[in-house]
Amino acid sequence: MNKAINFLKQSYGELRKSTWLSRQEVVQSTILVAIVVALVAAYVGVIDFGLTEVLGAIVGGR
Repeated sequence: MNKAINFLKQSYGELRKSTWLSRQEVVQSTILVAIVVALVAAYVGVIDFGLTEVLGAIVGGR
């Protein structure tokens, strides 16, 4: 039990040494991540649609 308490105290001490992002930096990073995810999703969607059409034409689907 003593080891667990010591671990928690040391972990808390290390967290206090960390530098945290400001609220503005977090918001900007979140927006950037959302934009990149949307772009990658659109890219994958276009590739998927194109490959589906090409494969459908080869196999003779619709």
